[in-house]
Amino acid sequence: MKATPKKDEGPRINQEIDDREVQLIDESGENVGTVPIEDALNRAADANMDLVEINGGSKPPIVKILDYGKYKYQAQKKAAEARKKQKSFDVKEIKLRPNIDTHDYDVKMRNMQKFFDAGDKVKVTLRFRGREMAHQQLGMELLKRVKEQTEDIAKVELEPKLEGRQMIMVLAPR
Repeated sequence: MKATPKKDEGPRINQEIDDREVQLIDESGENVGTVPIEDALNRAADANMDLVEINGGSKPPIVKILDYGKYKYQAQKKAAEARKKQKSFDVKEIKLRPNIDTHDYDVKMRNMQKFFDAGDKVKVTLRFRGREMAHQQLGMELLKRVKEQTEDIAKVELEPKLEGRQMIMVLAPR
């Protein structure tokens, strides 16, 4: 029998299992059935392995005879693989004004294209100042134009909406 982990660090093993009877699965994967905990511990000791609780929520708890160190290593490997496959992305922000010049608009669109190529989401923020608040339709038309120009490379994740003095739209790469 090997060293036991600290509490709340994983499944209960060996003497930490305090139920009288357990549902036992032996080292070959065969379901032995419900046995007293002493018999299960003796079988694990005879096989020179650990008794590991697989499902503690059931009555009786399901335990398996296996090498706990190997089990823990496999779980770590599986978690690392899942983290590696996880897609991470940033949310980049492009700030516009309702009366933006055509060249400035083209520069913003090129930057947006770079962000999409990198796999990032883009938050388009359109800020209104002073009397521009009276012409919100100009801002909506501008965001509609952005949406139309990027529809082949990006999808709208959050439709344009007004939040205070700014209109926000979120685009994600296709």
